[in-house]
Amino acid sequence: MRIAMVSEHASPLAVLGGTDAGGQNVHVLELSSALAAAGHHVSVWTRRDHPELADRVPLRPGVVVRHVSAGPAEPLPKDELIPHLPAFRRVLEAAWATDRPDVVHAHFWMSGMVALAAAAGRIPVVQTFHALGSVKRRHQGSDDTSPEGRVRAELAVARQVDRVLATCTDEVFELARLGAPRGRTTVVPCGVDTDLFNPDGAVAQRSDRLRLVVLGRLVRRKGVDEVMDALRRVPNAELVVAGGATPPADGAQSTDADAERLRSCAARFGVADRVRLVGPVTREDVPALLRSADAVVCVPWYEPFGIVPLEAMACGRPVVASAVGGIQDTVVDQVTGLLVPPRRPDVLAGALRELLGSPTRASAFGIAGRARVLARYDWVRVAAATEVVYDEVIAARSGRISAGADAAELGTADAETAGVAR
Repeated sequence: MRIAMVSEHASPLAVLGGTDAGGQNVHVLELSSALAAAGHHVSVWTRRDHPELADRVPLRPGVVVRHVSAGPAEPLPKDELIPHLPAFRRVLEAAWATDRPDVVHAHFWMSGMVALAAAAGRIPVVQTFHALGSVKRRHQGSDDTSPEGRVRAELAVARQVDRVLATCTDEVFELARLGAPRGRTTVVPCGVDTDLFNPDGAVAQRSDRLRLVVLGRLVRRKGVDEVMDALRRVPNAELVVAGGATPPADGAQSTDADAERLRSCAARFGVADRVRLVGPVTREDVPALLRSADAVVCVPWYEPFGIVPLEAMACGRPVVASAVGGIQDTVVDQVTGLLVPPRRPDVLAGALRELLGSPTRASAFGIAGRARVLARYDWVRVAAATEVVYDEVIAARSGRISAGADAAELGTADAETAGVAR
């Protein structure tokens, strides 16, 4: 099968932990690799964000990253990409006219828009949203920087693609509330590389203190501020935060506003001597960091899926996480870790003290977590479930003549985003 992955802002080549580099990048990388290992050919289409990037970059056997010139060849916040989507669509349209894939899998709502427009009803399109604007707006309010009309555009995409792959049950309910057709939504979760993320192997150097690890972007909604607040109630524990920009040399001014916010936060809570912001960590080094933790903490205000808890569980580490989004599917409270309400540092502190005070229980959580990942979230299983959906949408299209109206209808979804379709 010839598969086109469209991931306009989240390249599988990106260094994780930046402002717009996280779980979606990992998902595209690992799903593409697992599908290629199953014998398929995958092209990942993503925006060129550096002038020296080649048009085609072999990623892994069977997977090629295709860089699309759409806007300036420099990093741009994903919320500023709307004006450049028509250029992205034109590149896909031209490429698929002569080298047509069997199925297109779009990641994120803007990718869904350009994929539908470029496919123009001739190629089946599968959509994974990774995050929904309605949920983001609900939790972030006026701090949400999403373009106006995002929610309407997401609903238009959900109604017009051949299938939506929701990553968790919470997303299924949210899509249904928006008005998306329930019969064309299938749950296929994110996965974990269980060979890379395992309980054995190198362990990052650590002190004698109990260690808490937070991994991911440093943006406010990820809840790292609340972890620091909780830390003052958890004596003899250190917190290692991995993500964000590379820390500056001694005495240099940091350009990472999120990192500076967290340094100020640590000072305000009186825990600066027990907090280390180590900057981005290469994917190969993440397992060693996770293995060094007495507990991995993941307490966002909301989370569409949440891959870090799964990676920690795969490494046999206990997890303390907020009971939001996909985390409610992956972390089993009192079995693989502890779930707490978001934005409650007092409750979080109690859970951390409870877990760190019982090493035997923590070890049992880690063992159960590893077993759960192997049973449900290995990328081979996830890729196989995705392949079933691809086969179903291709079969459903067989012998059917498309009316060719989908891409045009997409242009009416919102005045702000209509330009991508035509």
